[in-house]
Amino acid sequence: MDAVCFTGGILLHKFLNKFTNLSPPPPPDTPTPPLFKFVLTGGPCGGKTTALARLSSFLTERGFVVLTVPEAATLLFSNGVSPANFAITNFGFVLQKELMGLQISLEDGMSEIARAINKPAVLLCDRGAMDGSAYMDKIEWAALLDSRNISSVCDIREGRYNAVFHLVTAAIGAEKYYTLENNATRTETVPVAQELDKKTQRAWLGHSSHHVIDNSTNFEGKLQKLVNTAAKLVGLPTLTRLTTKFLVQEGLTLDEILSKIPEEIEYQVFDIEKVYLYENKGEKRKTVNSPMHGFSSKVKNQLIVDEYSFVRRRSFGNSTVYGRTTMRRTFDGQEIEIKRIITAREYKNALQTRDNSRHIVKQKRVAFLYQQQSFTLHSYMEPVSNLNILHCQTHGHEVEFPPWMVGVEGMIERQLEVDGNGNDDDGVDSTLYGAFQISMKKKDKRSMSEEFFSPIKSPKKGG
Repeated sequence: MDAVCFTGGILLHKFLNKFTNLSPPPPPDTPTPPLFKFVLTGGPCGGKTTALARLSSFLTERGFVVLTVPEAATLLFSNGVSPANFAITNFGFVLQKELMGLQISLEDGMSEIARAINKPAVLLCDRGAMDGSAYMDKIEWAALLDSRNISSVCDIREGRYNAVFHLVTAAIGAEKYYTLENNATRTETVPVAQELDKKTQRAWLGHSSHHVIDNSTNFEGKLQKLVNTAAKLVGLPTLTRLTTKFLVQEGLTLDEILSKIPEEIEYQVFDIEKVYLYENKGEKRKTVNSPMHGFSSKVKNQLIVDEYSFVRRRSFGNSTVYGRTTMRRTFDGQEIEIKRIITAREYKNALQTRDNSRHIVKQKRVAFLYQQQSFTLHSYMEPVSNLNILHCQTHGHEVEFPPWMVGVEGMIERQLEVDGNGNDDDGVDSTLYGAFQISMKKKDKRSMSEEFFSPIKSPKKGG
């Protein structure tokens, strides 16, 4: 009898817990500290070793946990693997296959360690999973992907890394500084280094944050470009403008633009879906005071006057990757952008908080390289069409356009204007051509823009 009563009591307790409010609700999910994964790559003697040390020190001093993943190839070649082995049939294929496996394993292990520390972290990878394609032809590369059950390069490119920094070899633009003395495993001549650099640039073509850092400045200037770019990507306040945007001749269709691209220019086309999320504007003014926001102690306690977020679905062939971006503006006009890779499930959940006062923005994006510059054409499909904006990762230097984009029959209309702080989402150009404004369903988009950004506009000269 006592056993029956005891059992009945347990069942009653379970029933009450399930169907009443006697049990307290579970605690809210704790925000996960951000983990940024950056690849440093490039041709021989591009400055990767020095750049890794400089970037690591810079980010560590600003409160990030920084872990470095060593280059898998250097590990093998400095531990008994000999270049002479390439004379053996099929050795090159096996080597590249195992290099990829080792690289991914090292990165995954370091990622888990970084997450266990439970602080904002940056993983600096000395080369990445796509680098092997620079040393193989397309048939071999496809066979390697198949052997590792990788259905699309998106999974090991933008689906894996937040950004790629390509440091151009000194053999291109700084030939007198080209040397192999600091790396005993390197044997490339200047012509070979130049060709490898170009192949490595093409290996990462299509990544949405592909930064080619050339030798147009001295080496210190090259390192500063890298540091400034990384700072912006991890959310550190900066006035550095990474991208210059140009309006393409109005009325041109995407097919007409693609027909002008010469056969020797390799390009990739992606489908983009951008969904803006609802923000509680009653809480616009807030202070960043926690490392969980992704900021270090040196940028805490800055008043955020405006903030909005969107999620993005990026499709290429049979593969899709997802991301979330949060844009913040501080009271002094600095722009802070936080991007992170998310899962399909996180993307689906985010859609539940979609801002229904905005359209879903759909684009085709065309990525290509020209003269150590990374270009992306944004071609709008919805809610507007035949609007094309060319983005170039300039890092402050002047853009060198491909010949087929300029001249008598060129397609570049003009450069889009930015404000005094380097922000391109303010003013008339933003009202007409910015995705944030284009997404609005309200008719008076300009007045909405002025209302949203008015607290942080720069004072006019003479006013």
